[in-house]
Amino acid sequence: MGPHHPSMHGVLRLIVTLDGEDVVNCEPILGYLHRGMEKIAENRTIIQYLPYVTRWDYLATMFTEAITVNGPEQLGNIQVPQRASYIRVIMLELSRIASHLLWLGPFMADIGAQTPFFYIFRERELVYDLFEAATGMRMMHNYFRIGGVAADLPYGWIDKCLDFCDYFLTGIVEYQKLITRNPIFLERVEGIGVIGGEEAINWGLSGPMLRASGIKWDLRKVDHYECYDEFDWEIQWQKEGDSLARYLVRISEMTESIKIIQQALEGIPGGPYENLEIRCFDRERDPEWNDFEYRFISKKPSPTFELPRQELYARMEAPKGELGIFLIGDQSGFPWRWKIRPPGFINLQILPQLVKRMKLADIMTILGSIDIIMGEVDR
Repeated sequence: MGPHHPSMHGVLRLIVTLDGEDVVNCEPILGYLHRGMEKIAENRTIIQYLPYVTRWDYLATMFTEAITVNGPEQLGNIQVPQRASYIRVIMLELSRIASHLLWLGPFMADIGAQTPFFYIFRERELVYDLFEAATGMRMMHNYFRIGGVAADLPYGWIDKCLDFCDYFLTGIVEYQKLITRNPIFLERVEGIGVIGGEEAINWGLSGPMLRASGIKWDLRKVDHYECYDEFDWEIQWQKEGDSLARYLVRISEMTESIKIIQQALEGIPGGPYENLEIRCFDRERDPEWNDFEYRFISKKPSPTFELPRQELYARMEAPKGELGIFLIGDQSGFPWRWKIRPPGFINLQILPQLVKRMKLADIMTILGSIDIIMGEVDR
């Protein structure tokens, strides 16, 4: 199956051994979308690399940017102003909603329900309009900066966002009416692809995959990053561990995201949106671009943020799971090593285990409920 199959969500290829309709064995084959993202990172400064990162998980773009600046911020121990932190949380949660919406539509289309696919684009369009107003881009925003965000929220944006929150809550109710108790839907997802809690931990799963198996683990609560502790919200979890539980977790996560966004918009403080001092302090002392060899290069990169000589693993709760970066600084503008820990890649490894002894049609349901994006699986 694949890599051209529309339900593969990108270019995943599955080599499936069948016995009639029963799956005997399944081997996923990756690498059709490998672009050497980690190697590129080692030859770019952080600011130069920021436009690239939105291409890993191109549906939850804000998260990749956030982790890209969070790593260097923790390395250099840089303070982010309160207002910037609030703006970041709003952007991240909007991005989480967009990602879950574009999980829901194709997942429903995979198991034969066409209608939600059109509904989710209607809602997602509004999220992208908000993004476009704030950042100038709909999908690849390039909005986060070390020590804050690139630009303040434009005039009237907060009111528009509050309007969206009110509208979207009715939209979620509509989805639940349409989908959650639909008998055909329940036939397809209940008891399909069951993962126990113990098993989920052993496979290293994270995000909705883990929370659907009865484990309350959310890095927003565990690591206390940004300012999530200042808002009142709950971890969403289910205990069944099947595809239905994963659907329910994601649907309720969207409601929680709206709650967080509303609280952030109500309480957003004034002040600067970027910590500009770090631009002066953490420059490279004498960059190699001033050397003899580089005399005739006309375009030289501006004095850039220097990564201290230490290593760090930074992580955050992306819509699909734990998105991490292992970063080794080397007293220069470029990172010495930049290892991405994509949630989709780690969650995908349980697929062969889940589809064994299932029917052929269940492969689509299980693969859909894992929620992978090939951009970050292959990097």
